[in-house]
Amino acid sequence: MAFTSDEVERYARHLVLREVGGPGQARIQAARVLVIGAGGLGAPLIQYLAAAGIGTIGIVDDDTVSLSNLQRQVIHGTPDIGRPKIDSATDAVARLNPHVRIEPHLLRIDGDNAVGLIGGYDIVADGSDNFATRYAVSDACFHARRPLVTAALGQFDGTLTTIRAHETGPDCRPNPTYRCLFPNPPPPGSVPTCAEAGILGALAGVMGSLMAMEVIRAVADFGEPLVGRLLMVDARSMRFETLAYGWDEGNPLNGTAT
Repeated sequence: MAFTSDEVERYARHLVLREVGGPGQARIQAARVLVIGAGGLGAPLIQYLAAAGIGTIGIVDDDTVSLSNLQRQVIHGTPDIGRPKIDSATDAVARLNPHVRIEPHLLRIDGDNAVGLIGGYDIVADGSDNFATRYAVSDACFHARRPLVTAALGQFDGTLTTIRAHETGPDCRPNPTYRCLFPNPPPPGSVPTCAEAGILGALAGVMGSLMAMEVIRAVADFGEPLVGRLLMVDARSMRFETLAYGWDEGNPLNGTAT
């Protein structure tokens, strides 16, 4: 892929990186990434994907911007209150990088539409805020054979991992699925919502940026992905830890009983 003079200047700091360079930036510009949610995680994620030059970003969200969002959802502004989040996110990307194409999907992703939607993209980044969506997206990624970067937020903590359950690991065993990590969702009502429990706004920026870095590393093909590893961030102690997890042969997607 040939770069214009404007693109050479825009992506100069990537182009001089040995791990990225021209070939990696070309892969970034050719990539199609689907982002689930334009909220706390999706806002910084979309910004950094756009800044990096991801060629096409699909955004799935059916919500509108509210005043309480603005403490952490930095892609939206006060004038956007009441607008669909996909509209304000699209406008923000256009201001940041006109070379990026946005494909807005004003809908809620579920088990019925997930596979068809995900199949049109190279990689999926899930920043949704509920287990039903996470299970639907992760299952669909397995069936569509697409890698998934997924993260979650608590009040002062966050987690991040990459799922490549359609592939095998170095040991020739299947890679773990999301259901290997979380076999069952928590009982209804046991996990308070963001509105009920609160959340440190800057934490969403940290985790969304880490999601973007994981996506970019996968697209540009450098580094070691967080497959079989759960990154845990504690904002109170500023501690980063990694928990290893493996394939559960009893899981319903790529287990031995399937």
